[in-house]
Amino acid sequence: LRVTSPLNSLVVSGIPTTTSYATSFSGSYAQLFTNGASYSVSLSALRQSTTQQNTLFNPNVTSRLSIGFNQPLLNGSGRLPNQRFMLVARTNLTTAQEVFRQQVIASVTALETAYWGLAAFPLNVQLAQDSLAAAKELLDENRKQEQIGTMSQLDVVTAESQVAGSERDLIIAQTNLEQQVTTLKQLIKKKDDPLVDAATIVVTDRLPEPRDADLPDLAKVLASAQANRPELREAQNNLRNQDIAIQFARNDQLPNVALFGLYAGSGLQGNTATLTGGAAGSLSQTFSAAYPETAVGMSFSASIRNRSAQADSTRAQLERNQLLTGLQNTHN
Repeated sequence: LRVTSPLNSLVVSGIPTTTSYATSFSGSYAQLFTNGASYSVSLSALRQSTTQQNTLFNPNVTSRLSIGFNQPLLNGSGRLPNQRFMLVARTNLTTAQEVFRQQVIASVTALETAYWGLAAFPLNVQLAQDSLAAAKELLDENRKQEQIGTMSQLDVVTAESQVAGSERDLIIAQTNLEQQVTTLKQLIKKKDDPLVDAATIVVTDRLPEPRDADLPDLAKVLASAQANRPELREAQNNLRNQDIAIQFARNDQLPNVALFGLYAGSGLQGNTATLTGGAAGSLSQTFSAAYPETAVGMSFSASIRNRSAQADSTRAQLERNQLLTGLQNTHN
């Protein structure tokens, strides 16, 4: 850095115009802890030369070390205000896992339902075929009896109507079977595949016979559902996140009270070639507290009738009530 400045007096510098050259260095580090406390350390050094005639060191090296800390006592104090988004992110991770579990359960359930539906529809087709055969046999018997005069024409028409109805039921059963095959193929294939579309699915498993032992105890299955259903866990995680938001909103209404402290040291030396001078000498004075500076205090600030924070707290509580109602509805 090069600066040339005109002066209105010769008393201080001895010349009407001064030119200075400066080279600086600075570094800092700050750390925030989960309880809200923080500290910072900074170190800076400046080498400067000037054309002034009345300076003590020319060129000179100045350095400064400062260490400060700050501890909130009310607003911003504690683990929750400073880890809010981390806690929410961890809960959201488990929520995403529950959403995935729910999708897997829905997919597996749909596939099982389609499979056993496909196993049942051929039986419906067989039943419709047997009904059609029985209706045709009845129609033939009625026609024979009509020819020998032991049955009226109305009985034959009624039998013909039963045959037509059975043919309709057979067509419906066959159509439902083809639709179920298509549904199952869509569930098991990832993309359009002519081989899969043209394939014939043969169900090798028979429908199991219903047994009383297969029906679980109602109290046990309800307890298991309350503990393991993904949508319940997802709702509970959302409620947990909302509790964090409520606590954060309440903390935000508190006054800002903080305890702070500062220590600083400075050094000044000429830029000489000896070890006791120049940058080494200046830093030695800084770290040995040759010119110390200390400060300790407490700060306080508060907003009168903080409407914004109060509104956030009320809104968070209302949203929690809505989530709690939704969770109870899911339980029910």
